[in-house]
Amino acid sequence: MKPKAKPQDSGTEELFRSKLKNIINLRHELVRLSALIDWARLEAHFAPYYSAVGRPGVPIRLVVGLHLLKHIEGLSDEAVCARWERDPYMQYFCGEEYFQHAFPMERSGMTHFRRRVGEKALEVLLQETLAAAYRSGALSLKATEAVAVDTTVQEKAIAHPTEHGLLLTAIEQLGAQAKKTGLRLRQSYVRVARRAAMKTGRYLHAQQKRRARRQLKFLRVRLRRLLRDVRRKMAAALAALSQRQRQPLELALAKAWHIAQQRRGDPDYLYSWHATETECISKGKARAPYEFGCKVSLATNLHPAKGGHFLLHAQALHGNPFDGHTLAAALEDIRKIVGRVPLRAAVDQGYKGHRVQLPYTAVFLSGQKRGVTDKIKRWLKRRTVVEPVIGHAKNDGLLGRNWLLGRSGDRVNALLAASGFNLRQLLRYLKRKELSCALFLQAWLAASTRRPSFN
Repeated sequence: MKPKAKPQDSGTEELFRSKLKNIINLRHELVRLSALIDWARLEAHFAPYYSAVGRPGVPIRLVVGLHLLKHIEGLSDEAVCARWERDPYMQYFCGEEYFQHAFPMERSGMTHFRRRVGEKALEVLLQETLAAAYRSGALSLKATEAVAVDTTVQEKAIAHPTEHGLLLTAIEQLGAQAKKTGLRLRQSYVRVARRAAMKTGRYLHAQQKRRARRQLKFLRVRLRRLLRDVRRKMAAALAALSQRQRQPLELALAKAWHIAQQRRGDPDYLYSWHATETECISKGKARAPYEFGCKVSLATNLHPAKGGHFLLHAQALHGNPFDGHTLAAALEDIRKIVGRVPLRAAVDQGYKGHRVQLPYTAVFLSGQKRGVTDKIKRWLKRRTVVEPVIGHAKNDGLLGRNWLLGRSGDRVNALLAASGFNLRQLLRYLKRKELSCALFLQAWLAASTRRPSFN
């Protein structure tokens, strides 16, 4: 059911408790940030996703504020809920009037909220962070005239996919699912498979490829034996199994058969048992030649605004598309979020052959010689400003490792990570502005109280 509106100030006072605004520092950057965000707009945007009947839900400002705080601090769902319970500034940011000694919802409520609204509805959070930066003066429309666009890899939270690890996981998961369904197998092969997987890793480390291949063959043979055994027992007990029992077992059989049959280089190679959407992306890095996840397109303002650089666009892309084919969609997304079309876009050599022909946007590649003036050459050197922005979004936020489930989780995490980056930039700007005002006031007071000299 749609949650009831919770005003920031009810106008009533409690006898034994003080309001949060009477306890905390109202000049704190998180308090000032809460005043810049249009919470009424966010509540009106997410209200249609709630039913009109049933038990009232938790306040929309609370669950949206928790997601923003999670990506500002780079925390998990569990960590941000635990920290909210002891941090009065976080509680004030989420709209609480008095300090709460118990968390008012289940942690799983954050997951349910993400699944309920989807990635399309969460795009408004990225737009609202840019609007808050514009209200504070940290970002201007002039700063969005020129943008730098690039792609990176959002890695999935999976173990490094090795062939023996995938075969062992398939044996363990298929056997566990068959046991859960009630099938009595001839042998589970878990003990011998774990030993073979351990020996494979040691042989590969010692560069003993022939012995490693022998152990891989042992694992694959045991997995196929288990597949045949499960199919026989499933066919015999098919009448006794319900649809609810049969469906997860059939899914496990399909995954295990795929892993048993696949070879390196297959276009539909399965890299993870629980995250089947994971893709292998080669970025040409010496330290990590291959990264496993999905590609993400990002864009930032080329010239710094008062608050620095902000992420104007973030979009997860599946299927490992060519960078040049993503440029038109990125520029259109910037127009939808910012409200204007960039006049200039700077990209790297990976976008060569993009074939983007927009009437108002000129696209320039790094190192381009033809049709470039000296002025354009100077600002084109700033294209690499997007690289540290990507690095901070990965290291300080949650773009570096995605823990959310499915392709929808990839798109949601990219949007929320960009929103968290923008809010961190805005908090830094507000803190710097407050510090400069305090230093100016301190200097003015020192000058006004200085005694005149009559020498």
